[in-house]
Amino acid sequence: MIYPIAKTAIRQMLSKEIIMRILIFKTNIKFKKDLKKIETHLNNFSSISKWNIDRADIDNVLRIETINLNEEDIIRIIIDEGFKCEALKD
Repeated sequence: MIYPIAKTAIRQMLSKEIIMRILIFKTNIKFKKDLKKIETHLNNFSSISKWNIDRADIDNVLRIETINLNEEDIIRIIIDEGFKCEALKD
């Protein structure tokens, strides 16, 4: 038997939408060796579902799809690896 309180909590959990956020950054990640350096760190975050860097773009754009990380989290990760990173706004 599921108690009424537990049943309500289960319904609330199931009804919550998972919202994927797309975060976009300007970086100085230019070379394949730079990409390899951050690859391990970004791949270790289960909340990052996809990421890529457009090294052909003048801004070396980093694009991240995440559930719960924010811009500051990503900036800190990239800067800690020795690269520049700033959020690109719409």
